[in-house]
Amino acid sequence: MNTVATAAIDGPAGVEAKSRGAFDFLVDVLIFAALGAAVAGSVALARRWTAPLRPTIDIDLSPWALPKYTLLSLSRGLAAYVLSLLFTLVYGTVAAYNRRAERVMIPVLDVLQGIPVLGFLPGLVLGMVGLFPHSNVGLELACVVMIFTGQVWNMTFSFYGSLRGIPAELHEVARVHRFGWWKRFRTLEVPSAMIGLVWNSMMSMAGGWFFLTVNEAFTLGEHDFRLPGIGAYMSVAIDRGDRRAMVGAVIAMIVMIVVVDQLLWRPLLAWAQKFKLEETSASEAPRSWLLDLLRRSRFVPWLEERLGQIFARAEERRLAAGTGAAAQEESAAGALAARAFAWLILGLVAVCTLWGAEHLLRLLAEVRVREWLQLTFALALTFLRTMSALAIGVLWTVPVGIWIGLSPKRTRAIQPLVQIAASFPAPMIFPLVTLVVLAIGMSFSVGCVVLMLLGSQWYVLFNVLAGATAIPQDLREAATTYGLSRFELWRRLYLPAVFPHLVTGLITAAGGAWNASIVAEYVRYRGETLIAPGLGSLITEATAAGNFPLLAAGVLTMSLALVTLNRTLWKRLYRVADERFSLNR
Repeated sequence: MNTVATAAIDGPAGVEAKSRGAFDFLVDVLIFAALGAAVAGSVALARRWTAPLRPTIDIDLSPWALPKYTLLSLSRGLAAYVLSLLFTLVYGTVAAYNRRAERVMIPVLDVLQGIPVLGFLPGLVLGMVGLFPHSNVGLELACVVMIFTGQVWNMTFSFYGSLRGIPAELHEVARVHRFGWWKRFRTLEVPSAMIGLVWNSMMSMAGGWFFLTVNEAFTLGEHDFRLPGIGAYMSVAIDRGDRRAMVGAVIAMIVMIVVVDQLLWRPLLAWAQKFKLEETSASEAPRSWLLDLLRRSRFVPWLEERLGQIFARAEERRLAAGTGAAAQEESAAGALAARAFAWLILGLVAVCTLWGAEHLLRLLAEVRVREWLQLTFALALTFLRTMSALAIGVLWTVPVGIWIGLSPKRTRAIQPLVQIAASFPAPMIFPLVTLVVLAIGMSFSVGCVVLMLLGSQWYVLFNVLAGATAIPQDLREAATTYGLSRFELWRRLYLPAVFPHLVTGLITAAGGAWNASIVAEYVRYRGETLIAPGLGSLITEATAAGNFPLLAAGVLTMSLALVTLNRTLWKRLYRVADERFSLNR
């Protein structure tokens, strides 16, 4: 009788509520299971990192080894991304708000993003192995840092550009309401940069994978510095001409990219739309099944509420302590300590710079005049190839990126395919693309532009996509109301709106193209080597031969070229984008 009465009282709505409650509980169980798996995986990785260092390592080309190798590579990529995000938030903030520091930091950033990976790799690996001679820690750290150098630059440029574009009125509101640096950072600066930062984070992961075969399969002379991972797996498969293993590695990479897209980037893209600066909401917002599941959780809102309470109490204590002479003295002491810390960091940087400059000059003194002339000619050839790759990339990525980004439906459908194409390490398919180029009768010296394009075009596409998705809905509706033609709509709204993002994409794509030249101008397949004369192939050959003076001269030449481009072209485009085409001005 009690059971019947309860069912009659509850009715269908009560049963549905219980069902929802059970499902929400299951979501929390899955979240805790995922956290437990992450902890267990971190412990297993720590054991691998601290394992004894072996002089050589055998790469198993069986299909059963691919899941383990894929997870190892993914762990390095995620660790590098966390490091890149921290660097981006700190470096981008300082460069955006400190004008004196900006004059140095932005050119330095532009130089660093263009230094080829082989310019960092030998010294970094040897140094890390020297620091940790008895364990894998040195090699693993070197690999993470090398992936970091392929991820961080476009993220930092995007974050810096977004901070520069925050409307002055919002800064004034933050000052009037006495926001501390932390509250301003999390409620104004990061939200204003979120959409561009998410899109560039996706591109950063793709950039990190680009040199995976180089980072995980690095050898220097007779020394073997390989690490087990999908990059080393593909490198060995290419050297042996094992097509079955190459196809297996391609499938494993695609599966990993799709899983990361569904579990990380799709939820972030959907979540980031709430930070869009507009007064009229889009008719169709991006969605993610995982984000919908997390919203059903009870643990996630509880955690958000607790964190919000912690931030609110900290802000209350800051405001309460921010009055009176004692507080002002404490603030002055804090500012003095901050300046002292800044001078300490500057001193350490100066010492490291002087030490590096001394060693660099010693190496350059060994470079002969004939080699400098060879470097100059090689620089001209690589410059022509990189500019050609950029021009070809812009011709198709700008219209396609705007077309995709204007529609949430198209973005949901096409973005995963773009993510797969962008994240797939292009050097893995360079041998196959090279065979096609040669089969159609094209010279490899010209065809390697196609290889550079594969490594640089995605930077432009992702930034244009970010710019198109950030166009306020009210501006689009106003353009429709005024009856602008399709041509006028593109000329007066779409192209100007994405121009600041396009400049960021061009800068990072240019660095990517210069970096890609070291593998695009020097391709090996089944024991054969194809070389296109240029700065990239010269650096690769110097590395393979252990010719450190020529390697240093090549890296320096490329750096000087990038500084010149930064001062004569990219800086002017940044100024035009900031003064004429920013939606926040």
